[in-house]
Amino acid sequence: MTTAQHVLSAEDLQRFAGTVAEPPRVARYGVSEAMIRNWAEALDDRNPVYVDEAAARETGRTGIIAPPAMVSTWVMSGYRRWRDVQRARAEGVVEATPYAELLSLLDQAGYTSVVATQMEQDYERELTVGTQVSCHITIDSIAGPKKTGLGEGFFLVLGKRYVDAEQNTIAT
Repeated sequence: MTTAQHVLSAEDLQRFAGTVAEPPRVARYGVSEAMIRNWAEALDDRNPVYVDEAAARETGRTGIIAPPAMVSTWVMSGYRRWRDVQRARAEGVVEATPYAELLSLLDQAGYTSVVATQMEQDYERELTVGTQVSCHITIDSIAGPKKTGLGEGFFLVLGKRYVDAEQNTIAT
């Protein structure tokens, strides 16, 4: 461990717990049949309600639906944005959001990597073609420093609520 890692404490980070992480992430595109087909093919998911309009209608749906786990893909900002954010972080430029500020504090203390993630999702309704998805993200909790088999680290829990254009919950 570096000396800087001893300086950062959980108390330093607790001001971020319970805050809105950043402005809502709004999908660049509505849910589309082409992307659903690409996802289903890439994962070799042969569920006909994802790719066959008639099969989906036979189940009482109005048309094809997106696989539930695909909900997060609609709000991804793309690789160019990811590269720009990583470049800015490396240069010490911090966006004016609580989440970016939190990550900057962790970076400065030597905690620069994500080692593992865990995800739990609850789906409230199906995603249909044309749905415009947004995601509201909160920083739910921060714990640590804790010792793990890989060394010392902090544990962040983010809450995400995916909604449609009318703010109806799709998934959490």
